[in-house]
Amino acid sequence: MVRVMSLTGFLVVVLFLAGALPATAQTAAQSDAAVSADVKYFDFFVVKGGPIAFGLIALSIVMVSLTVEHCLSIRRATIVPSEVAEQAKTLIDDKKYVAAIKFTAEDPSMLGNVLNAGLLEASKGYVAMEHALEDTLDERSARLLRKTQFLNIIGNVSPMIGLLGTVTGMILLFAEIHAADAFPGARIVADRIAVALITTFWGLAVAIPALSIYAIFRNRIDVLTAECALTAESILSVFKPDEATSSISQSEVKTTQEGDHAPQP
Repeated sequence: MVRVMSLTGFLVVVLFLAGALPATAQTAAQSDAAVSADVKYFDFFVVKGGPIAFGLIALSIVMVSLTVEHCLSIRRATIVPSEVAEQAKTLIDDKKYVAAIKFTAEDPSMLGNVLNAGLLEASKGYVAMEHALEDTLDERSARLLRKTQFLNIIGNVSPMIGLLGTVTGMILLFAEIHAADAFPGARIVADRIAVALITTFWGLAVAIPALSIYAIFRNRIDVLTAECALTAESILSVFKPDEATSSISQSEVKTTQEGDHAPQP
C-alpha cells in the first residue's frame, strides 16, 4: 500500500516539475526560480482547471482519508488477532464454555464474532455451529467489502468528472470562436484547452490510485477472511464428533435394529 501511494506521488511530482521547468530556466536567481516554479505549478494545474479541478482535488483528499482508515481497520490485528485465538482456544480446551462465550461476545474482531456465533449454536450440534460460522463470516466480509466500495466509486467517477471538464473546455473554445467570428488568439486557445487537459489529468490522477488501492484491499479482505475461517474451524474442532465413534455408533444402531427384527426361536 505504501509503495503504491509513494509511486503515484512520485509520478505526480515528476509531472509537476516538468511543467515548471520552463519558468525555472528563464529566471537567473535560484530563489526567484523556486517562487516562479511554485506559482506556475499552482496556476497551471489548479487555477486553470477551475471548479472541476478543485472538486477532483477534494476527491483525492477523500481517497487518502479512506485509505488511511482502511489501513487501520482492515488488517490482521483487527480481523484475526492472535491473542483472541489463543485465549478462546485456552478457554474451550479447559471446557470453560460460558467464559468463552462471554469473551468472544465482548471482542469486536471478526474472529471473535465468528467464534461467538459458533459457540451459541453448540447445543444444536457441530453442523449448526458450522452454518453459524459461515453466515457470520459472509456477513462480516460483506460489510468490509461494502466499506471499500467508496474507493471503487471514486475510481470510476473521477475519469467521468475529468471528461466533463474536457467537454467544458472544448465548448468554451468553440464559444470563443463563435463570438469572435474568427479563430481566437493563441492565449485564448491555450487557456480553453488547458481546462480540458488539466481536468482530464486530475481525473486520471485520482482514479488510478483509487482503483489500485481498492483492488489491494479487496484481496486483503479475501485473504484475511479465509484465514479467519481456518482459525475458527481449528478452535471449534473440539466439538466435531469423532468419525470412529460415529461409525461404531452407526454399526451398533444397525445391529440393534437387525436384532429387533430377527426371528425369535
